[in-house]
Amino acid sequence: MELRHLGRVPYEPTVEAMRAWTEARGPGTADELWLCEHPPVFTQGQAGRPEHVLDPGDIPVVATNRGGQVTYHGPGQVVAYPLLDLRRAGFFVKEYVHRLEEAVLRTLADWGVTGHRVAGAPGVYVRPDDPHGHAALHGPRPGNDPWAGLAKIAALGIKVHRHCTYHGLALNVAMDLSPFLRINPCGYAGLRTVDLATIGVTADPAEVGDALADHLRRLLAPRA
Repeated sequence: MELRHLGRVPYEPTVEAMRAWTEARGPGTADELWLCEHPPVFTQGQAGRPEHVLDPGDIPVVATNRGGQVTYHGPGQVVAYPLLDLRRAGFFVKEYVHRLEEAVLRTLADWGVTGHRVAGAPGVYVRPDDPHGHAALHGPRPGNDPWAGLAKIAALGIKVHRHCTYHGLALNVAMDLSPFLRINPCGYAGLRTVDLATIGVTADPAEVGDALADHLRRLLAPRA
């Protein structure tokens, strides 16, 4: 999987470039991983509901063809776009999503942070009051609040076209989190969003991006 560092690039042209690249690829085209950062933008998934965009203000809202609801991209966030032939890799979509989450979990662990999965809510979550604790999530959340004690640190949204993926995931490192208050992140009212800086971890987004890329490239390598 060839790694391409794009730097800070506008969202819409990048998505169009991914779509065009995927349309043009053939059976022998090598997979790629695009790593980048976007200027401030809200992106709405294909089935996104407008009521989850509360107050966008001067930040543009872009409709896109990925799955999921609304999320935010901005400086200080690592965005990874795997352009992968699932059939050649030997993965079904569910396993692909699991491997994306696993790459984030391993990246967080590199900085001593324990990430968590939540059933039915793709992405990766942390416990802001105990980001380094290893206790697993179990049982109903306190007060029947599904997000009690949790916050989202990484969002997923993918598109699969003719067995090939684009779009991907975003991991919050050191960013202005206030725009997340203008939406229901990923369609969940009351869900808190954090980054590594908020939970007390000082990290350079470029270094986190490189670590994430290494984990993705290993986890998305074709089955032997």
